[in-house]
Amino acid sequence: MAIHIVLVEPEIPPNTGNIARSCAATGSVLHLVKPLGFSVDDRSLKRAGLDYWPYVTVEIHEGLKEFMEEYAPQCQPAAGKNAPRMFLATTKGTHSYSEAAFADGDMILFGRETAGLPREFIAEREEADPGCSIRIPMSEDTRLRSLNLSNSAAIVLFEALRQLGFPNLK
Repeated sequence: MAIHIVLVEPEIPPNTGNIARSCAATGSVLHLVKPLGFSVDDRSLKRAGLDYWPYVTVEIHEGLKEFMEEYAPQCQPAAGKNAPRMFLATTKGTHSYSEAAFADGDMILFGRETAGLPREFIAEREEADPGCSIRIPMSEDTRLRSLNLSNSAAIVLFEALRQLGFPNLK
């Protein structure tokens, strides 16, 4: 198994390319949820991922609804359920990413660079499980809305891998 990075409607090719490179280097799975703000054939996407694309496990989903139907991830699956766990990475998260207890197979969802994950999507999951959303602590300076998507994905991904003892990494 592996950690799954899920990009919901990513808009900027170099961010996705950088995240793909991180996934390749760690054996993590990358999910791209449409609509995408670029073509998967985009030169800047490939350039950012350099020659790592053949080593990335990438799944492309037609939309968030289809992704949720296919994987049925839960913040905290009910006892006896075998659904993957998910964490929603958002600047409005209720807990720091370092407070999350990651497990093999977890899915970490990130939203669009300009808008994040859909608010109603976050609200529905937070209502069911207040521990579902995570954030990276930042300055309270209102000029700083968020970190770069590829940096955020790398920060959370490597925390998850650290907790798991960096499996299969040297």
